[in-house]
Parts: sequence; C-alpha cells; structure tokens
Amino acid sequence: MRIYLVRHASHSLLGRVLCGRSVDIGLDVEGRCQARALGDHFAHEPIDLFQCSPRRRARETAEEIGVATGRRPDMTPALDEHDPGEWAGLAFEALANDSRWQAWNERRGSARPPQGERMRELQQRVVDHIESTRARAIESAVMVSHAEPIRAALLHYRGIALDDFHHVQVEPASIHVLHVTGNRIEVRTTSIMATA
Repeated sequence: MRIYLVRHASHSLLGRVLCGRSVDIGLDVEGRCQARALGDHFAHEPIDLFQCSPRRRARETAEEIGVATGRRPDMTPALDEHDPGEWAGLAFEALANDSRWQAWNERRGSARPPQGERMRELQQRVVDHIESTRARAIESAVMVSHAEPIRAALLHYRGIALDDFHHVQVEPASIHVLHVTGNRIEVRTTSIMATA
C-alpha cells in the first residue's frame, strides 16, 4: 500500500499569517498552478481512497486532483489543520514577541498553544487515521492535508522526537509517500515538489 500525504498548494497568506482553522483562505494564482501540477502527477495513478481536510485551501487543492483523476475527495476531520487556539489568524511577525510562541517552537513535545492542540494530540489523531487506513484492503490512498499534520505523521514514522520537528520540512504542494509493507511503514519518498 502507498499512502500519499499531500500538503495543500500556496495561498496569499502563506508565511505571513498563522491561518489555523479560523482563516479559511483559498489558493492564490500560484497555488492553482501547483494544484493542477499535482493533478497531473496523480492523473495516471490508481487511487482507492481520496480524502482531504475540510479547510478551503485543502479542498481546492484536492479539487484539482479530482479533476485529473475523476475522483471526488471525502472531507476527513482527522486530516484537519492543527488547532493553534488563540494564535489563529495572527501574523507571524506579531507572534515572534510572544514567549509562549517561542516555547512552542522550542518544546513541541510538551508545550501547548493557548487554548489549542498539543503536537502530541495532533500526531495521535493523524497516526490513528493512517493506521486505520492501513488496515483496509486497498492499495493506494491520497490524503490532502496541511504542514503540521503531515509533519507530525512523518516524525512518528521516521522515529524523530517532536522537539526536533524542524528536521522535517513540508513545503506547499509537496507529496510524501508512506510505503506500507506488512506491519511496517516506511517513508520511501521524502518530498516531491509539484511545480507549475
């Protein structure tokens, strides 16, 4: 089995605002091109299961893959964006002066965003979903999600501590492939950038 973890394509607030779940932004022009390139990538791949986060940026990315593959994605809450609590919608520039933000980026394994989701909680829901998918009698699954859920899964399957999250990069419109063999899951492809 192959499980493709696809990050949504670019949007205009990328790198400037922590959108979280409260800023439901769609793709920008570059993101639309990236999403179409993702569609081209999957156009000739057999897909048994096609899922995406309920956020607009993920749905619009998945829609382009759906156009190319003739598949409609299922909205899947387990693939939803990390919940950053009170930080949602704030500019990264503003967050830089918040000591709690600094702690979050130094100790992901133990820190919690104010009123938000711990990284370990995020990792648990994503890994539980992947494990339940792995138990199904299918050969391939495409899951369109966000940087943090994908990063959390990759940290788990690569055996990297949550505090070392910066060792795993998940770029917009990138694809990470989990290759499942028996009881093992390996990250066979670290990242494929879909370019316009």
